[in-house]
Amino acid sequence: MNEDPEGISPGENQQAEGLVARWGALLARAGCGEPVIAHARAVTALALEFAENPVVDRDLVLAGAMLHDIGRGTSHGIDHAQRGAALARSLGVDPSVVSIIERHIGAGLTADECSVERLLPRDCMPRTIEEKIVADADNLIHWKRPGSIERTLGGSLRLKRRIRSRIYRLYLEMECFR
Repeated sequence: MNEDPEGISPGENQQAEGLVARWGALLARAGCGEPVIAHARAVTALALEFAENPVVDRDLVLAGAMLHDIGRGTSHGIDHAQRGAALARSLGVDPSVVSIIERHIGAGLTADECSVERLLPRDCMPRTIEEKIVADADNLIHWKRPGSIERTLGGSLRLKRRIRSRIYRLYLEMECFR
């Protein structure tokens, strides 16, 4: 997929572009700066490549990818996913999108892993195909540029082996949708 500098493919229809602008404005109102919004647009462009399969809810992927980092308006720590999910819930965002926001970190976190990270002990493992697509696309975008799984894994050497393996397994699972 060819991307313009903003991360949205030239072939996206006007309705999708309107939604991207709407979600981008919500990110700005939530306190997210332009780098976070640019990252969200790039993640969205990549996630939509995976959403061509008819079993995937493309609109859900679009909303989840654009809003996955809404919590970065208040935190750049690992807690941004749970903070973002809470904010999205309070704004009345669809619960399926809220789940994407909460479950996009790496390849997910178990409730025990959340506890270790001093987060609410919730199961934050991506379950639906849409949750997995957004988590994988987020792993493969480095700020606003597409990267490789090798770069992603190389940058995550500080993580435990089982978590790196989980990221790689998610990548392999999602590649069959691209």
